[in-house]
Amino acid sequence: MQSIENNVFIVTGASKGFGFAIAKMLLSRGAKVGLIARGQAGLDDAITALNAGESAFAKAASVDNKVELSAAVEAIVKHFGRLDGMINNAGIARPSSIETVSESDLVAQMNINVNGTIFGCQAAIPHLKNSENGRIINISSATAAHFDEMSHLSIYGASKAAVERLSRDLRVELAHDGIGVTVIRPGSAATDFASEFNGEKLMDALKVWGTAGKYMYTGMDVEQVASSVAWALTMPKGVAVDLLEVRPNVPTEKVQF
Repeated sequence: MQSIENNVFIVTGASKGFGFAIAKMLLSRGAKVGLIARGQAGLDDAITALNAGESAFAKAASVDNKVELSAAVEAIVKHFGRLDGMINNAGIARPSSIETVSESDLVAQMNINVNGTIFGCQAAIPHLKNSENGRIINISSATAAHFDEMSHLSIYGASKAAVERLSRDLRVELAHDGIGVTVIRPGSAATDFASEFNGEKLMDALKVWGTAGKYMYTGMDVEQVASSVAWALTMPKGVAVDLLEVRPNVPTEKVQF
């Protein structure tokens, strides 16, 4: 395994959830981390909580805004003087049946989850070509591959399946540049990811999900996903984890709604 000490990584969606856990894990391994998220207040809180001094630097940007995201990446690279890895973690989900999904929820999920990943790659690639062991890690979701994860997340699952598909082509495109491309596919973990869900649509989804089997697989910690990202980044030059699924495997009885 290769040390990531003093390497520079950017994490999007880094103010909370998986993103914050990934940033924290990388800092604990001696890396330097640029944090990107939509809200400056959340980033300020994250920087305070990380207490990493000059090893952490934050810049606010919306990943679905190519100009904003590119400017944030450039600011982080200028701050640290290099870039060794881009972790495209930012994403949103909006539960709804396909029949009733609103245009705004459909567009937002595709723009942030798919376009945001592409924009992040585009902003990072020129800098990663200068790294001795450049890496791109795109965060997917078990919802892209497993139908028992949650009901009424078809648009979210489709957007993450798109991320996995484009990552396969990106892996081929960047092979001659020595940039490794990895997809991490996490299962259910305890985060505030659902905090912005529409309550009525969430309840509709939970009722359908409750009839689709007695058990669910949950209880994973965000640190376990962060450890998987860190492990993938330690692969030696010329070796990359293509796709890594990290999913709880202890059945828990579903709560009925």
